[in-house]
Amino acid sequence: MQIHAELVKKYNSQAPRYTSYPTVPLWENNLNERDWEDLVQKAFQDFGDKEGISIYIHLPFCESLCTYCGCNKRITKNYGVTAPYIQALLAEWKKYTSLFTGKPKIAGIHLGGGTPTFFDPSDLEILLSSILSGADVLPHSEFSFEGHPNNTSFAHLKTLADLGFDRVSYGIQDFDTKVQAAIHRIQPFEKVKKATDSARILGYSSINFDLIYGLPHQTLETLKYTFSKVEELRPDRIAFYSYAHLPSAFSAQKSFEEFLPSASEKSKLYEFGKKRLVKMGYEEVGMDHFALPSDPLTLAKQDGSLHRNFMGYTTLQSKLLIGLGASSISDVYYAYAQNEKRVEEYQSNVLNGNWTIRKGHQLTDLDIHMRAILLNLICKKQAEVPTEIWEELKNTQLQNLKDMESDGLISIDSNTIKVTEKGRRFIRNICSQFDLRLAENKAKKVLFSKTI
Repeated sequence: MQIHAELVKKYNSQAPRYTSYPTVPLWENNLNERDWEDLVQKAFQDFGDKEGISIYIHLPFCESLCTYCGCNKRITKNYGVTAPYIQALLAEWKKYTSLFTGKPKIAGIHLGGGTPTFFDPSDLEILLSSILSGADVLPHSEFSFEGHPNNTSFAHLKTLADLGFDRVSYGIQDFDTKVQAAIHRIQPFEKVKKATDSARILGYSSINFDLIYGLPHQTLETLKYTFSKVEELRPDRIAFYSYAHLPSAFSAQKSFEEFLPSASEKSKLYEFGKKRLVKMGYEEVGMDHFALPSDPLTLAKQDGSLHRNFMGYTTLQSKLLIGLGASSISDVYYAYAQNEKRVEEYQSNVLNGNWTIRKGHQLTDLDIHMRAILLNLICKKQAEVPTEIWEELKNTQLQNLKDMESDGLISIDSNTIKVTEKGRRFIRNICSQFDLRLAENKAKKVLFSKTI
């Protein structure tokens, strides 16, 4: 469905991506360490046995800086940093397991970064086998990692496969050499093909490519080339993200600012990419995500079990997500906590037996209710909104929703709100109208990327 330029212009505003509610900049930081321990224990008792635990491990090191990147990373070629960091990760995990009232059951593990494949395969084996040796793995667990095609070796893939990993996500971004040079992410197609083929040879059941639209020097012609190369390799999933230009937060982005496409050009890139993906046989799963019809994400969307957390869309229903590592975020349903971002401070705190939490938020009953509404909108494209919640919305939010209904983005029938086919593109804008925390903090300077 072609989106009119007027709608793009009207709704191209800043809004969160809603991997949590409230979003991180609006956390109240009303959480002390004792509260956190109590809530982790409560979540383990309530959900740990039935749903298991998901673990996110942040591995922040990269050999070189990708100038588009907004992740927490440490640029270094000193591989001596890996051993003390693994020590700290295991010390942090031990601190969590001391709170659990039973043996942890692992529903999923995800290695993110940074560049997880900066670590030697033997390092990853030490880290993961130490965690898994004291836990049970649930039958339908999902183990995944983010790999850089330039340094994801067969040994990396084999080591991780032997530990139960069968999902890999490769950060491609774009195959055009001029775009790659501008964002300092040069990776020949042959290396991507080798990494993809190696994963398939080893039996990986899901391969994802991350692509970005709105990068410097991107045009419809360059994107056409990128998708032609993607079609050759045909990964199981595609994450087609909007480039988030936030140079005040990530100064390296200023290096290519003058070469970025305009908002209207960027919108055309997305429309082209989506159309091409559908033609290639992929289905739109949700915000930025596409998958083949047989993929578990697509099936979860169809049966209503799709979920979203800090790692994006997932089939895992676990309400207990433990984040390990510098800047990692934990979600224990009743509260969120984010670790210290600086690597040395994180390591020092943890190795001295302390928590290293720098931000936190204990959810109110209203927060929990609003989170459920937002998750339903994002994952199921509809939500029941009780009368008492409508009464919480400000006049501006109610008027915006009326405008969205007039523009054909949503339909409202009694207390049910549904996102239309046209409205999928503007799901972040729609969700922001139910963001009570954002409405309360309009005067606060909060930095979010543009929705389009």
